[in-house]
Amino acid sequence: MPYPYKSITSPQNETVKHLARLAQSSRDRRREGVMLLEGIHLLQSSLEQGVEPLAVYVNDQSVAHAEVSRLLQVLSADCDVIAMPDAVLAKASALASAPELLTMCRRPEAGQMVAGESCVLLEDLQDPGNIGTILRGAAASGVRSVWLSKGCADVYSPKVLRAGMGAHFVLDIHEQADLASAMRGFAGRRLVTHLEGSVSLYAEDLSGPVALVFGNEGAGVSEALVALADARVRIPMPGHAESLNVAMAATVCLFERVRQCEAKAGR
Repeated sequence: MPYPYKSITSPQNETVKHLARLAQSSRDRRREGVMLLEGIHLLQSSLEQGVEPLAVYVNDQSVAHAEVSRLLQVLSADCDVIAMPDAVLAKASALASAPELLTMCRRPEAGQMVAGESCVLLEDLQDPGNIGTILRGAAASGVRSVWLSKGCADVYSPKVLRAGMGAHFVLDIHEQADLASAMRGFAGRRLVTHLEGSVSLYAEDLSGPVALVFGNEGAGVSEALVALADARVRIPMPGHAESLNVAMAATVCLFERVRQCEAKAGR
């Protein structure tokens, strides 16, 4: 850790104002190419995947915390570490109360679609919690690539990052993607979740490369993307519900794929 670290004590400090703008504005985050990680877990997850923070802003009430101290010790000497009083750090965070620390990192660049690998495509999802939960499910189920349309909420917003619980650092994430082009270029089965004219998810072979497409919380998948799909799938619901939350539906689909892959492998 670069000692001694700096200190900011005034909520009127320009750095604090800058962080507050970044916490609230997806436009500013995109323009500067950064993301803000709130809390211990996200910093630890980023470091485990080789992400080098640009700066870490520490709640001065947490400096002596054993886990915080351990993380600060392994930071690069090029990383600024700045201590702030609890009330000042709260001004810079999107949380209701200040986290133990706030980390600024570069937004990663997306790679190319990998032949033979499954992927998730998200069209116009607006709820940060839904997006983060789907990213977490994709990471946990072994799907590495996620594509998001221009109409999706900012995938690197603090709320999505919190809901993703570190999934961002193990996924290849494509922002503001042309989903139609991605579907056309995909070399496996292309499946959209749809209530009409669909077949049971459990009747589909998900053991090979599949692109799973999930649509807007209210409107679902657009007809333009439905037309590009190999099949429309639905999750059988024998109970009293018309539909599932999109994050729940994605989780069911992702882990049905895991089940089928395990069965095919004889595990």
